[in-house]
Amino acid sequence: MSSVFIDGQAGTTGLEIKNHLSPRPDIEILEIDHSRRKDEYTKLEIMQAADVVVLCLPDAAAVESAALANQVGARVLDASTAHRIADGWTYGLPEFRSAQRQAISGAACVSNPGCYPTGFIPAAAPLIRAGWLPAETRVTINAVSGYSGGGHNLIERYEERAASNADDIWASRPYALALQHKHIPEMQRFAGLDVPPLFQPSVGHFHKGMLVATPLFADQFSRKVTLNDIVQLWRDTYADEPFVRVFDPNPEDELESGYLNPQANNGTNRLDLMAFGSESQFVLMARLDNLGKGASSAAVQNLNLMLGIDETTGLNA
Repeated sequence: MSSVFIDGQAGTTGLEIKNHLSPRPDIEILEIDHSRRKDEYTKLEIMQAADVVVLCLPDAAAVESAALANQVGARVLDASTAHRIADGWTYGLPEFRSAQRQAISGAACVSNPGCYPTGFIPAAAPLIRAGWLPAETRVTINAVSGYSGGGHNLIERYEERAASNADDIWASRPYALALQHKHIPEMQRFAGLDVPPLFQPSVGHFHKGMLVATPLFADQFSRKVTLNDIVQLWRDTYADEPFVRVFDPNPEDELESGYLNPQANNGTNRLDLMAFGSESQFVLMARLDNLGKGASSAAVQNLNLMLGIDETTGLNA
């Protein structure tokens, strides 16, 4: 049996990870008394006893806890933004490239990816690595996420709004309009872009689910590329990935009266990749559960790899 300490298990992601792990007979969750959760000595004791410490904390607190874990040589999986492009940390996206899964399995410190990058990077990185899309391309990303991505406070605000203003809910609200979203450095680094992408996210009035869209013109590519070429490259790249589904070009069957449902993968660790468009314009579309493949179930996938367990254990494909 492997032991896991979730530092910050009362948060949205921490609770989801705990819910994934609690029924498993192969995992023991080490608990800390709520009144002593900030006591360093107690935390050090628990961290030393854990096979892996999972950090579900705000960035500053995650940095502090990671330093504590380092004192006792504990392996760490950080679900915050704090270490995603930090030296000495392994990026926890097994699908990123062929060697990534092995790197995660042997790493002392793994950073769980952000939800938006989990949609963007698998769609764009193969095109850039293949040389089809130049690294200097100025990329735009549009995305919509369920409000659970904002944590407890945003969940409460949206649920209160629905209860008190049922006829005037917040249907869709753009944010991060200063174009400084915290996921941008991660997107640029691991997609292989020379220029930070222009990223414009929004929040929809649904609890969880996510669409990440990257529109591109055919003349942005270094060679003639069709929708079929893009889809085939994805299929070659992700042929053996248990959680990635690649659809045929312009998959009309996935549309409901012309609309794409952002919630279709809720409750799973699945990532869908779709390519829409024409000869001259494309939209690369990714769909995932922002609390699943975008956070908690991705963390469980990484945790499984770190513990030498089949990565699909306890997860819905």
